[in-house]
Amino acid sequence: MTIHEVTAEEHNDYNGVVDHPVQTWEWGEFREKTGNKILRLGLYDKNKLVEGYLLTLHRLPYTNRCVAMLAKGPAPTRQMLINLRDWARQENIIFIRFEPNTSLTHKSTQHILELFKTFKMCAGRPFFNKKTPEIDLTQSEEELLKKMHPKTRYNIRLAQRHGVEVTEDNSEESFARYLDLMDETTRRQNYFAHTEHYHKLMWKTLRLAGIAHLLKAVYQRTTLASWILFVWKDKLYYPYGASNNEHRNVMAPYATMWQAIKFGKSLNLKSFDLWGSDEAKGYTRFKEGFGPKNIESLGTWDMPINNNLYYLYRLAEEIRWKFLKLKARFIPLSSFR
Repeated sequence: MTIHEVTAEEHNDYNGVVDHPVQTWEWGEFREKTGNKILRLGLYDKNKLVEGYLLTLHRLPYTNRCVAMLAKGPAPTRQMLINLRDWARQENIIFIRFEPNTSLTHKSTQHILELFKTFKMCAGRPFFNKKTPEIDLTQSEEELLKKMHPKTRYNIRLAQRHGVEVTEDNSEESFARYLDLMDETTRRQNYFAHTEHYHKLMWKTLRLAGIAHLLKAVYQRTTLASWILFVWKDKLYYPYGASNNEHRNVMAPYATMWQAIKFGKSLNLKSFDLWGSDEAKGYTRFKEGFGPKNIESLGTWDMPINNNLYYLYRLAEEIRWKFLKLKARFIPLSSFR
């Protein structure tokens, strides 16, 4: 087995071996447009590409050093970790942050955790929440409704009685409304969000590739909720959603989720990843009402290459995130435009 950079001619082969939207070729193109340096590495058995790794490289100011991030990649193996460690040593990488797309119930979980100890890896700051709710789309609509919380079923019916209509609309006008709602949602809920520029680049790149889709919930000619969904292989994802505070009594978000479920089923997808949960957040209670199964991942693990610089980076990282959380309380998304 050898590891080396994937060429542009291998675009389709690369996408064929990656299992998550943030590992796709197109996600790499999007991240490049936001200013990140990216690297696509492949694991080859002779001349056959068998695994792909999309790494984002983040250069430290005033240095020639980088940190490498590998989010939602394949389950780590000894050979993978050896190859990436050797590559990182040659490239002045301070550390590699891994967040495998692997659940704690994976058959190799214990072996992987032992590997992390062998390579002296330590817990890192997560990209994604460690737990994510996931809905089994192979069930019938009747089975899905039966598993929901009674209040959730009631709210879906209530939205239907009020005449809330949810449709897929990938037009520029619909996306512009999504941005307005995202601005409003961010200001209302006081959390740090990606910029409008980020969302525009993400949408343009992933929509063109057929990965991103936009659902809107309309009541009396007003869009009350707008969600971006990703479709990749046999799975649907809900990474971004926004709503306004008007007409809350018509339960537009419940109608949107139910239509998203039916959208996934219409494409014969097998599951619906709701993109993370946090027991302290209201959005988690909303998601839990739809009867998902909670999947817990292996979490985030750092492989230090330069130990001294790694610990300095972690200290600076903690200070930065405390500042961003404070900033988000006072500066809305619109101020980042």
